[in-house]
Amino acid sequence: MNNSPVNLQEEYNKTEIAKILNLLDEELVGLTPVKSRIREIAALLLIDKLRKNLGITTGSPGLHMSFTGSPGTGKTTVGLKMADILYQLGYIKKGHLLTVTRDDLVGQYIGHTAPKTKEVLKKAMGGVLFIDEAYYLYKPDNERDYGSEAIEILLQVMENQRDDLVVILAGYKEPMDRFYESNPGLSSRIANHIDFPDYTVEELLQISKLMLEEQQYQLTPQAEVALTQYITRRKEKPLFANARSVKNALDRARMRQANRIFDSRGQVLTKKELVNIEAEDILQSTIFD
Repeated sequence: MNNSPVNLQEEYNKTEIAKILNLLDEELVGLTPVKSRIREIAALLLIDKLRKNLGITTGSPGLHMSFTGSPGTGKTTVGLKMADILYQLGYIKKGHLLTVTRDDLVGQYIGHTAPKTKEVLKKAMGGVLFIDEAYYLYKPDNERDYGSEAIEILLQVMENQRDDLVVILAGYKEPMDRFYESNPGLSSRIANHIDFPDYTVEELLQISKLMLEEQQYQLTPQAEVALTQYITRRKEKPLFANARSVKNALDRARMRQANRIFDSRGQVLTKKELVNIEAEDILQSTIFD
């Protein structure tokens, strides 16, 4: 065993983890429990690496993960940051993230699934494989479904090549829970379960402003009130997708603003008029949503 002292700050500085975690805070509004969990995982992995460097016996930390929550809550973004952290600490060789769904893994006829799944795994090796809506891999009511074949191949790789690939399974919480109950082999290989909460109205309004700022738009005070009311109503309706739904509403508002300005052509336009999103742009753009 190596008894040399180790400087934790020095080892920490050798990686980009601090930068990655700070970016996570800056780029993602809210999600406090998710950010805390990612920090805990990063801390565990760093300490595990230091223990190995000093010759201290340590079990290999489980790296496969489960991200559960509604659409538009930042699961893919956090997956990208997690891939960066794993790469910086040397747990994966390449650091890329490959996002797939059932259609990328499961074939439509006998003998089609295995090559499809293996090709995806080949592309993902050295990085992170992010399987969105993973519960669609398993369809117990359909005897002719080939999803179970993809799951078997995935299980083997998750167990036997865990030093070469990290798998993140993602989707709505309740279907994912049922998926794990039906596939205990998968559940036993997932060490880190992270639940992504829905955004509050205030957080979604903040996200909206950030999205608009990136494209050099801004809400007028009246438009901010209109958008807040829209988000409040839309959250109560089916198929609400958090930041994704807000982005769609803002895209329609920008189109409505462009049409409004186009209809008033002939007048001299100021920068303010080109930048401002008015209440009517929000109201007209969301009336059919």
